[in-house]
Amino acid sequence: MAVLDVTKKLHIYHTLYRLNLSFTSIVARCRALQESGIFPAKTVRRYQGFTQELQSEINEELLEMMQEIESDDWNRHGKVRQAWEKELRDPDDVLAAKEREKERAKWGKKARG
Repeated sequence: MAVLDVTKKLHIYHTLYRLNLSFTSIVARCRALQESGIFPAKTVRRYQGFTQELQSEINEELLEMMQEIESDDWNRHGKVRQAWEKELRDPDDVLAAKEREKERAKWGKKARG
């Protein structure tokens, strides 16, 4: 899957937000038409159902793609944290190993290789 920079991801999520806002507006406007008496309730429910079905289909497809991108990003960016954590651990490990070698040398024991 393609790597997206944060600006492109922001644009995609913002577009999805705006799209969902638009679907919400369509559903509300259908209700307003029903309340005005122009559409019967059954017709409005049908159009609202069609609208929300399309909304769900678009959301599902887009979020399925974004799930893969986000998982890849999580894995890739997690390596930065893992490297940092390793960097924090290593100096202590090296220092502890050197201290053990000094102790062994002091007591005449061979250091492990």
